[in-house]
Amino acid sequence: MAARTAVVAGTATAVSGRVANKQQQKYANQAAEQEAQQQAAAPPPAAPAPAAPAEDDQMAQLQKLAQLHSQGILTDEEFAASKAKILGI
Repeated sequence: MAARTAVVAGTATAVSGRVANKQQQKYANQAAEQEAQQQAAAPPPAAPAPAAPAEDDQMAQLQKLAQLHSQGILTDEEFAASKAKILGI
């Protein structure tokens, strides 16, 4: 009788172990699937916007203006007024 009890207990342990493994695998698969869905749903990070052409043009205008001022072609007042106009101040 003790041998039979041991066999039944061993079988029960093996079955419950397999059930636990199946449940653990099921939960792991669900977690992996959920993570994949979240990653797929997340929008990709936005690429940094390139410098606006207007800023490049504005910088070129300011550099040319500074050259004219340093060459003495523009007075301080003309330089300040033109600079304010370019910057929209």
